[in-house]
Amino acid sequence: MADRYLTDNFAPVDREITETELEVIGALPAELNGRYLRNGPNPLGSVDQATHHWFTGAGMVHGVRLEDGRARWYRNRWVRSAEVVAALGESVGERRLGGVNNTHVIGLAGRTWALVEAGAPPVELGYELDTVGVNDFFGTLTDQAFTAHPKIDPDTGDLHAIAYHWPDFMDHVQYVHVGKDGRVRRTVNVPVKGMPMIHDMSLTANYVVVYDLPVTISFDLIGAGMRFPFGWNAEHVPRVGLLPRAGGAADVIWCEVEPCYVFHPMNAFEDATGNVVLDVCRYERMFQRDVHGPFGDSRATLDRWTIDPRSRRVSEQRIDDRAQEFPRCNPHYNSKPYRFGYSVAVGEDGFPGINKVDLASGVIERVDLGPGRHAGEPYFVPRQGARDEDDGYLLCLVYDAGRAASELMVVDARAPLEAPLARVLLPARVPYGFHGSWIPDGFDGPSV
Repeated sequence: MADRYLTDNFAPVDREITETELEVIGALPAELNGRYLRNGPNPLGSVDQATHHWFTGAGMVHGVRLEDGRARWYRNRWVRSAEVVAALGESVGERRLGGVNNTHVIGLAGRTWALVEAGAPPVELGYELDTVGVNDFFGTLTDQAFTAHPKIDPDTGDLHAIAYHWPDFMDHVQYVHVGKDGRVRRTVNVPVKGMPMIHDMSLTANYVVVYDLPVTISFDLIGAGMRFPFGWNAEHVPRVGLLPRAGGAADVIWCEVEPCYVFHPMNAFEDATGNVVLDVCRYERMFQRDVHGPFGDSRATLDRWTIDPRSRRVSEQRIDDRAQEFPRCNPHYNSKPYRFGYSVAVGEDGFPGINKVDLASGVIERVDLGPGRHAGEPYFVPRQGARDEDDGYLLCLVYDAGRAASELMVVDARAPLEAPLARVLLPARVPYGFHGSWIPDGFDGPSV
């Protein structure tokens, strides 16, 4: 099934583009001054379909810069690695090149960082997306392992992460606390068995949440030459760990859950009784039949897990049984009780809509993008001076098969079913990818 992840809008683009004349339909909010960036896999050259996995292509960051109600530029740039530099015939220069940093791109400490899961350190990018080189948090990331999914503490501006690193972390994962200045403050090694694929994590007021679920390193897939050798492991006991923020590995509260897999939580928080509430996109199985990507085994539903740390019991509740992925919330509410979340609808041939989930009322507004139009991850940007949780904008890359090109869509998050506020038409196709950030100009705090 590898060809599924190499055709249609999964297929890579073959060149880097700079375009400064961009058509805008509608009116861009003048307060949006900065860059919307998104990372994803974009293989160069020939690909061995037998061993290819969607998660392994060279990273490419796509960016749109907005200023004073205008779209100033669109750029796409490969994140330089030794493989990319060789394929493009460039010189390394004085740069320290990294791995396949293809999963996320964030702003922190006035810098732009391309991230990848499974351990490689961040790669710093320039404002116009040129590769500066590996930046291991200014020399403080001593084990050289990080993740694509750090979570922001909105009260401190610090980042919290769970990193796994093939092949160096065979018997543990690592909690990494990074200050808003981009320096590592603390690490904790947490023992786990079987080297589970821990794609993401959650944060609450008192806990760092570890998802130890039954997708693990597979020596059969290694023997078959798979570039991403993780598969379903029915013998691995699925559990969630609650690591106290100031605690050590011995303090983790482990709680068993039903067999499943989670790539992405929408948010997490602690309720008034001290229970930990996790809202997650839950798959029944992952990488069991389809070892080339995430769409051949099951589709994710939006579920709520409520964990009692005292009894270690977990109750599960279905929020929405329709397939969805790439969940987000207002970043000011990360790790806190919240009402609204956003996700992408998953269809048979792509991502045909965007969901706004009202967790208080149970109402889910689904934005149908229309024939041949497919969404990327919706990123919430709070409006300046906002008082309400959903007062802001959803920024989202949308692929339009009719144009064979993509656009940046800006939606009023309070009224997502109304027409978009603005659509910035891009000169090229942005392949389906992973995660991104809105990084305001002049802002030196984290933007994840």
